Amino acid sequence: MVATAWEQHCAIGWPQFASPDQGQLMTIDTVISGCVVFYLDSSDGLDDQRVAIVKDCLEDLDELTETLDAEPQTYFFRLRELGAMLLGDEPRS
Repeated sequence: MVATAWEQHCAIGWPQFASPDQGQLMTIDTVISGCVVFYLDSSDGLDDQRVAIVKDCLEDLDELTETLDAEPQTYFFRLRELGAMLLGDEPRS
């Protein structure tokens, strides 16, 4: 499920928008993406540090996306869902 959502996220280009928060949103996108790659490459899932990082990113996304237009908001809602999937999946054995 995470792998499919990741493929879909990668296929969608960065949305065009102007926001004073664009740099921070780009950083959050990069951080969550890095955690996804780690998750997919690991047989154990995310470690505690990465879980905390993803949680922080999701909280920041909630605050930063409230005022965005529909197109970028859709992109970041998908990113948020991807991050939430990382937190909801059980570690692999």
